[in-house]
Amino acid sequence: MPGDQIVAAGGVPWRRDDGELRLAVVHRPRYDDWSFPKGKLSYAEPPLRAAVREVTEETGLRLVVGRRLPRTSYESAEGPKTVDYWSMRADGEFVANDETDGLDWLTPEQTLHRLTYADDRALVVDLLTVPLEPVRVLLVRHARAGDSEDWSGPDHDRPLDGRGVAEARALAEVLPVFGPDRVVSADPVRCRQTVQPLAERLGLQVGSASEFGEERYAGAPATARAVLATMLNADSVTAVCSQGGVIPDLLELLLASSPPTTGVSLGRRAAQAPARKGSVWALTARDGRVVSADYYATFLTEPVGA
Repeated sequence: MPGDQIVAAGGVPWRRDDGELRLAVVHRPRYDDWSFPKGKLSYAEPPLRAAVREVTEETGLRLVVGRRLPRTSYESAEGPKTVDYWSMRADGEFVANDETDGLDWLTPEQTLHRLTYADDRALVVDLLTVPLEPVRVLLVRHARAGDSEDWSGPDHDRPLDGRGVAEARALAEVLPVFGPDRVVSADPVRCRQTVQPLAERLGLQVGSASEFGEERYAGAPATARAVLATMLNADSVTAVCSQGGVIPDLLELLLASSPPTTGVSLGRRAAQAPARKGSVWALTARDGRVVSADYYATFLTEPVGA
């Protein structure tokens, strides 16, 4: 009897040695193979968080997540298996463990020859289609704040509801893997509450970014576009919380003028960029130009009551 669907996650760790790209491949004595590190998700664990945990456990490396890589699917001895992968900038030294007894840093060409499986070799090919750059902007839509009709005070002061609080906690658990060193927010309370747990986890203050609020954006959209362009060109990683009346329009203009090579692009989605409450766009850029745009609809993995 075939087993249940197995869900796993992993990464392709990379670094530069004297300017030369190197990829980390690991040897698993149980299978006597060479592959990229990966492992099964724990219960209710977001795939991205699982990917970082598994790669860390199997390598001992310090990681900063980049763009999403293709999902692989295959039949394993335990049943059908899917694995989500991410690019991961790495440093540190390998630590042998129960799963892996060796790690080699290889050039891409050497990696293609060393890897045991064709699916892993396809990841190398995909990795090289886009400049290897960090995520520069995490564009967050505020988490759920309930129905405005049920709120008697100024809309600016409407707070997160129970689900929204859970979404904010989930963002704080996952987004640090991208290495953000700056957190800013539009002015509404629900926006600041969405990224406050993240800022606290990082030991940062939530800065003001009023130009990303709906009222300010409606009157001066060019200001937010200019600020976003500056963020994309900066040597830092900024998490910015905005609103549903801003993000789709902002992304339309950005992705139309600078179509990403990977991720959700104009040719593969609906007319308007998605931006559900509590969602994140991870924008990778080189010289201010977006080269990858990955959309994460939610990091919640269990139903949450209001």
